[in-house]
This record gives sequence, structure tokens and C-alpha cells, in this order.
Amino acid sequence: MDFPNRYKRNFESISEAEQATLASAHVVVVGCGGLGGAVSEMLARAGVGHIRVIDADVFEESNLNRQLMATEVTLGKSKAQAAKECIAQVNSEVEVDACEVFLDENNAAQLLEGMDCVVDCLDSVESRLWMAHAALHLGIPVVHGAIAGWFGQVCTVVPGDPSFATIYGAIEEGGEGVQKQLGNLVQTAWGTASFQVAEVLKVLLGRDGMLRNRLLMIDFLSGSAESIDLA
Repeated sequence: MDFPNRYKRNFESISEAEQATLASAHVVVVGCGGLGGAVSEMLARAGVGHIRVIDADVFEESNLNRQLMATEVTLGKSKAQAAKECIAQVNSEVEVDACEVFLDENNAAQLLEGMDCVVDCLDSVESRLWMAHAALHLGIPVVHGAIAGWFGQVCTVVPGDPSFATIYGAIEEGGEGVQKQLGNLVQTAWGTASFQVAEVLKVLLGRDGMLRNRLLMIDFLSGSAESIDLA
């Protein structure tokens, strides 16, 4: 089915040539939960032509408060497969590779190879660090995002930037993010995901204004944001 006006509302801000660039781009979203589900759908709506989604988890009841693809119908279903099916309904022109695995030391490089951009939507410290390690060695930019309670953070990390070490540090065993203590709220997840998608589009299109070597700290409770220099 043809939808000639699908991207009509993009063209005041994105040129037709840039839209074609998005159509040929390959983006991998690591984690399909609160951040990753929203990021995946927004990338498909924006017209990114090739999306890989990675997550071995299934939906559970506690996901219903914030995860875009978590519904009463999808409980117990693969998050990666749900993302693939959702994207197919939104934009059937997008090629989706659903990987029902957890990223780890052994598969990180294989899962990220050939991508133009990696979107970090993980909540496991160990997986996040292996992802960053692989992206660094493959020379792929990473758009990092994390949430906890009313707070989110986003930055774009290009291999060679000093912020790689600042954000990710040394690989350590185990660990989970602070969200386990503060919880996760829907507005924080989807709002932070929106900033991540904006960063991905800037990476793919070579636009100025990327959050390189600076961390955007978003406070959804006070309605404020602060950019912290990481260089």
C-alpha cells in the first residue's frame, strides 16, 4: 500500500534528500522497554528505513504504567517481537530485525556491526557497558538515555569523545540503574525517548546541535533541564 503523503509534515524541517538519507539508515535500539519501545516507534514514524531491536524480555504487568507496547493483550509476549509488529502497523516500509537476546560480552559486537547509530535504552549497567565497549571499537555513535523517577538524561557519544569514559567508565559485573530505587514514570520515559530520537536524527543527518560531550539532565518535576559539560 502506497502512502505518498506519509512524510509531508516532515518537509518543513527535513528536506526530501534528508528523508531519503533516513530511509537508507540502519539504527539499532538496545532494549525495548520504557525508552526503547517509544524510541522504536518514533524512529519508524520519522522514516528510518532499517531498525534492529534487541531484547530477550517479555512484558509483565508492572510494564503497563509506562511501556508504549505493553498492553493487557501483550502481557507475556516478547518485547522485541511486539516492537516489530507495532512498527509494521505504523510503517510497513521499514525493515525490522527483532533479536530476542540480551546483549552481553559475547554477542555485543555482532549485534551492533553494520549500524549507523546505536540507541542505548538499557537498564542493566553491565549490558550498557558491553554495548558501549563494542560501539567504541566498531566506531559507531551511541545515543545514551537513562531514566529514574522524574528524571532523565541524554547525550550523544561519538567514538573518540572523552565523554565515553565519563558516561560509561570501566566494565563491572552486575548492577542495575538507580531506577530500581526511584521507579519509572511514563512521562519521564517518553519524554526522554523523544530527546533520544532527536539526537539519532541529528547523527544520521549530520545536523548541528548534538549533545556531544555534554549530558542533558531533564527534571520533569520542576519542568527544567540542565546541560552538563563532560569534556
